[in-house]
Order: sequence, then structure tokens, then C-alpha cells
Amino acid sequence: MLTLSELHKSYGPRTLLEGITLHLQRKQRMGFVGPNGAGKSTLFRILLGEEEADSGEVAWERGVRLGYLPQEIMQTGDATILDIAIGHAAAEADEDHHEPDYTVEPRAKKILAGLGFREGDHDAPARTFSGGWIMRAHLARLLVEAPDLLLLDEPTNHLDLSALLWFQDYLKSYPGGLIVISHDRAFLNDICTSMLELRQRQLFRWTGNYDNFLEQKAAHETQQEALFKNQQRDIAHLQKFVDRFGAKATMASRAKSKEKAIARMEAKAVEAPSGDGPKVGRFSFPQPERTGHKVIELKSIKQAYDEKVVYENLNYEIERGEKQVLIGPNGAGKSTLLKILADRLPLLHGERLPGLRVKTGYFAQNRSENLDTRHTVLDEALSARADNPNVTEQMTRDLLGAFLFRGDDSMGKSVSVLSGGEKSRLALVKLLLAPPSLLLMDEPTTHLDIPSIDALIGALQTYEGTLVFISHDVHFIKAVAKKVIHVEEGQLTPYAGDYDYYLHKTKSNDARSALVSSQQTQRSKPVTTDSAPKVSQKERRRLAAKARDAQSQLKREVAALEKEIEQLEGRQLALSETLSDSATYNDAALFRKLQIELDEVTSNLDKTTKIWEKKAEQVEG
Repeated sequence: MLTLSELHKSYGPRTLLEGITLHLQRKQRMGFVGPNGAGKSTLFRILLGEEEADSGEVAWERGVRLGYLPQEIMQTGDATILDIAIGHAAAEADEDHHEPDYTVEPRAKKILAGLGFREGDHDAPARTFSGGWIMRAHLARLLVEAPDLLLLDEPTNHLDLSALLWFQDYLKSYPGGLIVISHDRAFLNDICTSMLELRQRQLFRWTGNYDNFLEQKAAHETQQEALFKNQQRDIAHLQKFVDRFGAKATMASRAKSKEKAIARMEAKAVEAPSGDGPKVGRFSFPQPERTGHKVIELKSIKQAYDEKVVYENLNYEIERGEKQVLIGPNGAGKSTLLKILADRLPLLHGERLPGLRVKTGYFAQNRSENLDTRHTVLDEALSARADNPNVTEQMTRDLLGAFLFRGDDSMGKSVSVLSGGEKSRLALVKLLLAPPSLLLMDEPTTHLDIPSIDALIGALQTYEGTLVFISHDVHFIKAVAKKVIHVEEGQLTPYAGDYDYYLHKTKSNDARSALVSSQQTQRSKPVTTDSAPKVSQKERRRLAAKARDAQSQLKREVAALEKEIEQLEGRQLALSETLSDSATYNDAALFRKLQIELDEVTSNLDKTTKIWEKKAEQVEG
């Protein structure tokens, strides 16, 4: 479908892309990662024809239709939400005479519902919605149009958890190909069959999802480091001989031979490992003042917007040290609850009662408002001393480094020229330098890249205060939350365990069905013993024996599957290591053969693991 050959792109003295080569087949789903500023968006613009490469070739298969979702908000004019979602699909169908018009609108409405729109939103002007909702409407348009290749730039930034999980499921059966830039690790793991990494002007392709990419890259860098060290050791050994005996006439010919050997080795030098993978910096930061056991209490809260009542007689209490995530469908009132806790909304009725020595910090989605654009990055971070006099410059530099502000050039940059993601990272640094005892965060991972998300996870895992947050990033939720609060229809249902516990208690094997209110489970009526039919003792023994036989068979199947998984994992590791060997790259035919086998092994491993998970669950009951 798409072939890139030796693409080069420079801006003045700075080279972004050098010798980029790629072949993309239909239905492939590729994640696209790399450091900020590496050139990912530039490569997208070249594919879209918005920019030209300095040299090289972009070859498309004839008739390929391309769809693109950028990060920035698009102009809407007077269009309604449904107008945007239908887009050009209806007109194209009419012109091509291959699909009746009447199929487009129902499809658009179904997709809009999956992305969180209500039926009453369809005819409303898009300009009355926030930028995030407008982006959802444009995402719906792309899915309705169903182009052969989707280019998506951070598509999950504006989706809540329920919409994200629906979107992930939709993409799994999407008929076209996909290249997606994303910092959502769980999303990349769920949908990607391969990964593209743009690093040091080069494009690297890895098989499998994001976690597979990390494993393969680590193995490759280990191998690369060993090759590099071995070569440097050999060169040093030869050079030592030349230095010692080069001036002696009797040894001159041998020394000359060694010099030629050094020259040959340097001509084919193994590059040193880049060491620029997604690593998290180590740092320490201040901890908040210890509070009383009860951090905050809400009593008899009523909150409404216009005629819509969000909460009626709400009672809610948070204890010291809890790390809670608010989960629930779109519009359930999660952000409203966070604003009530932060004292950012006037209450219609009830009381907000903070506990002893509680200082509240609120990290809203629009966090850059708290930054002074006249400052440099370092000066703005150091302004946290106003809230915490114990903040030192070294502590500040360490934390900035963990959030990818490294070196004097980066720390001396003006806040006014920072990107949205950089401003978000800087706002987090300020918050962590003077952490409140009650930290309230609304989608804290939006606009953060994966290393920054990992840095935030590390900070919050060692944070000794109390945390309540909303997030659509499943990886982040699993890493941080110790308690889940399900929010729906004005009711809060607490689960005294982490996200996996929540899924288990809602009797769900995945997050999609877990979004159904737990109250529905509670309302279902169990069958009583009085209504159950009476069974004879002989029949009970027969049924018990049958159940034991079935359980034994199930255990044998689980054991066989575990053995098969172990073999597949071993083969996957062996193939990954072989592909990571630099010698393999020189044999194109062997490389392709091994990559095809690795794709098959990875696919079989995924399928076998899913079967094992299902059967193992049945064994455990």
C-alpha cells in the first residue's frame, strides 16, 4: 500500500530524517513512537503531501484513500456534530453510486454513540462543544469514511475511558491500515501489530506491540553493547601492539598489518548503543505535611447544572493515604466531583469539610494557566519555593530532568515557546516540588509522552499524601490506583482494591463490561433454595463426578497450554535476539524470513495466551 525509499528531510543545518525506508501493507496496525521533536509529525506531513522530502520517494498504491486526525482543533463553522461525522462520506457515496445515502447517517450515529455523544447532541452546532468533543466528531468522520490508511496523532487525548475502550475494540476490526502516534501504552499494546521508532534521524521497525518493542529493543541494545565493547577491545589490543612495536624494524611489517586490521574494523565500526530509549530518571521530591486520618468529607451535597441534577444528597469521605481513581461513563459527574473536592464549584446544598492540616492541590486539564510565560523553565520551576522554601536548585534540576528537561538549553528555554506537552510537564514539576496533602488530578497523562508518564507514575507511587484522579490511561490507572470509585447516575460505589480487583468484582474479563454500573449487579435477584428443583442424592453424586471429570480435563488442557506458551515464548525470544543481531540486518532475505516467523509466533502466542486465560479462569472458579 505504501513504500518509502531513502527519504531525507532537513531544516537548515538540522537533519530530521535520513534514509527513511518503510513498506506498509494493508491492514497493518503500527504504533509510531520516538522522542519529542524527533520528526514524527514531519513524516506524517510528508505522507499527507503537505511537505516534500529533500530526496527519496513516497510511493502509494493506486487508489489508496488516506485519513488524518491531527492534534490541533479544527474549525467547524456552522456545522452540527452529525454534519461533521457524516463529512464527505454521503457525497462520495452518491458520486460513486456504490453505496446508498441512507446507510451513512445510521453508521455515523452509531459511531458517535460509541465515542460518547448522546442522541440529543447530533443536531447541535459543533461550535457549542469543547475542543475535545469537536475532535471526537472528526474522529467519527474518519471512521465513517473508512479510508484505506488512518494516520492518527494522539487520538486518545480527548477520550474518556469508556470511549477509549470502545475505540480500541473498533480499531481491532477496522478494515484498513493504521499508523498511530500515541503515548498511551495500554492503547498501543492493545491494537498494534508492529511498532515504528524514529530515533537519531533513523526509522526502526519492531514486531509486536509496545511491550514487545521494549523487550526487543532492550535485547538489541544489549547485543549492540556487547558487539561494540568486543570491537573496541580488539581495536585497543591491536593498537597496543602497534604503539609498542611500530618503531622496531624487525616488527614493522607485523605492526603495519595490525594498522590495516584496525582500519578495516573502524571502516565497519559497530555503533555505540544510543542509550536514548524510554528511560525514567531517578529523583526524590518533598513530601506533604501529615494530615489527620480523615482528609476530607462531603455531607449531603447537591450539585446541578441548569436543570440537570448531578448529585443529590451525596455523602463521601476520603482517608489519609488513599489513592483513588474515579471511573464511570461520560457525563457521570467525575470531573464535577473533583471540582467539588477542590472547592472550585459553589455548592447548591451541603458541606465540604477538609480535615486537619489538609492543603488541596487541583491539577485541571487546562494546567498551563498556572505558568508565568515570562520565566525560563528553571525559574518557573524554582517559583515553587513560594509554597515550599525547602526546594533546592539541585532538587529542581533533578525533577526537571526526570520530566525530560535536560541540560542548560532546555532549562533556559522560555515558557512562552513551550509546546502543550512541555507546559503540562512543567506544571507537574511545580506541583511535585510543593506537593499538597490532597492531590486532585483530572487526566494528568494527557499530552505527556511515555517517559514522562513513567516519571509521574514513579512520583505518585512514592507520594505519601492522598490522591484522587480521573484517567483514561489503563496502564497509569493500574500502576497508581489502590482504590476504585465507580461514578454513575449520582451514585458513588467504592471498591476497596485496585483496578484488577474492580474488574474481578464486577465479574468482567475486560474493562468494557466493567463500565456497567455495579448497582445493576446488586439489583439482580439470586435464585433461592426454595425455588430450586429438588435433586436426588444419586443424581447429585453423578453430577459431582461429572464435574470432577470436567475439572480434571480442564486442568490437563491448562497444563498443555502452559507448555505450549513456554515453547512459543522461547522461540519468540530466540527470534528477537537473532533479529537484534547486527549481522542479521545485512542479510535482507534472512531478515524478512525471520520477521515473518516472529510475526506468526507472536500471533500464535497471543491466541494461545487468550485461550489459556479463559480456561485458567474456569479452573480457578
